Amino acid sequence: MAARWSPRALDPEAVVGTESLHALLEAARWAPSYGNTQPARFVLGRRADPAFQAILDALAPGNQRWAHRAALLLVGIAVRRNEKGEVPYAEYGLGLAVENLVLQAVHEGLVAHQMAGFDPEAVRAAFAVPDWASPLVAIAVGRLGPVDLLPEDKRDRERAPRKRLELGELAFGRTWGEPAL
Repeated sequence: MAARWSPRALDPEAVVGTESLHALLEAARWAPSYGNTQPARFVLGRRADPAFQAILDALAPGNQRWAHRAALLLVGIAVRRNEKGEVPYAEYGLGLAVENLVLQAVHEGLVAHQMAGFDPEAVRAAFAVPDWASPLVAIAVGRLGPVDLLPEDKRDRERAPRKRLELGELAFGRTWGEPAL
């Protein structure tokens, strides 16, 4: 898990093979979900596929500047209603599935970058996503590439050391703010 990060510098020649793609989606499929509702769905495209271009077109311009080099683009979609009615915690279920997918990417020797910067309505239109499903996250998957491929304004952030809160800042004991460990 500590090897997971969200780089933007992607190798424009890399390919995600069918076996790796299958492994990513299987990892997502086996994520836990409330009442086994399995709310996670994905639309995806490999570089040069029309689906890839449709997802790329839906990304915010700042993400398009680097995500076009990804080998694979996906959009995670939360199914909010099924044959039994409303799906509780659908967004949480999608989040768990995406985390599984991202960790599987690391296992496959790939990198993945999740993005909120995209137009959900453009994805809805391009892929005929029904109104009871919500596009929530775009994901670029590929192999790590040279930082010099990035626009200059993205390079420093790519090279910066990763930072995380200390455990005492996120896990509390008896009262809020009192470290549990």
